[in-house]
Amino acid sequence: MPRITRRTLLTGLGGASLAACTGGTTRTPTPATADDLGASTSPTATPAPPVTVNTATGPVLVPGEPMRVVVLDTDVLDSALTLGITPVGAALPARDTRYPDYWPTSRTTGIRLVGPAGSPDLPTVRALRPDLILSNQARDGDRYDQLREIAPTVLTQTTGAPWKANVGLHARALGRVAAGEAFADAYEKHAGQVAQALSAAKLSGRRVSLVRFVAGGGIRLYGRQSFPGTVLADAQVGRPDAQNVDQSDFEVPPDQIGKADGDLLLYATYGDPEQAGLDAMLASPGWQALGAVRAHRAFPVDDQLWFQGIGYTGANYVLDELQRFLGA
Repeated sequence: MPRITRRTLLTGLGGASLAACTGGTTRTPTPATADDLGASTSPTATPAPPVTVNTATGPVLVPGEPMRVVVLDTDVLDSALTLGITPVGAALPARDTRYPDYWPTSRTTGIRLVGPAGSPDLPTVRALRPDLILSNQARDGDRYDQLREIAPTVLTQTTGAPWKANVGLHARALGRVAAGEAFADAYEKHAGQVAQALSAAKLSGRRVSLVRFVAGGGIRLYGRQSFPGTVLADAQVGRPDAQNVDQSDFEVPPDQIGKADGDLLLYATYGDPEQAGLDAMLASPGWQALGAVRAHRAFPVDDQLWFQGIGYTGANYVLDELQRFLGA
């Protein structure tokens, strides 16, 4: 199976959105540019009626075609951009200083940074005059009343494993239900193709380990109930025993780094590598003794994609990189 470049993948996914937004009868991706993806969602001459969305905080009445959208976490950033809406404002995790580079700069230029996720600057949000705010209760549940005074606010319960259902909710709030369904279909097809390619190459049994070094937060291993864990499951990839658990993630001390071993080990760093203890761990005897390291099957990955790219565009790129790392 030919490998998919990020540009080619974004082009194909843009076609899926175009077909959905223009009422096409087929959802097969067709060539389109990233600019087309945004242009396809311009409002119609007749304003769409308001829509009631069932959120984690109860029913919320939102504009039928919100155009000035503020997103306060990375999952809703992926959803908005995937569905063809460039937010007017966005919050990023506190230790991130740039928007995820799995998106071309043409899609993120002009988005106003409104502060760190979990602690946005509310006067900045208000100044952007949003007609919709998107986030989740884990980040912004304690300031929901303040946010809804600014604009209708749609919160999901959390991020991570429920990301597909969350995207469906985001799509309804953004007035992009058909596009959301098209992206869901395209992703499921892609996951099936990757699973088939891995099976054909006799790689499905490989156990893939997910490790994240977090500045100020130790070493985290990721289970099935995490965003990357669900993507690996969709590709029918195995997990090491320690990570084959129904939880999102758990922290391990350095002397238990053996739980990070697998046939393939993928690791990322959030924040300053030195503060996260990355270099010290990579040089440690425990890390060097891991089977994946000794077999040269341990690779760094982009944290903003693998652990923060919680949506269909991020997930498709993760599938493609997984296939490349496994060599199928």
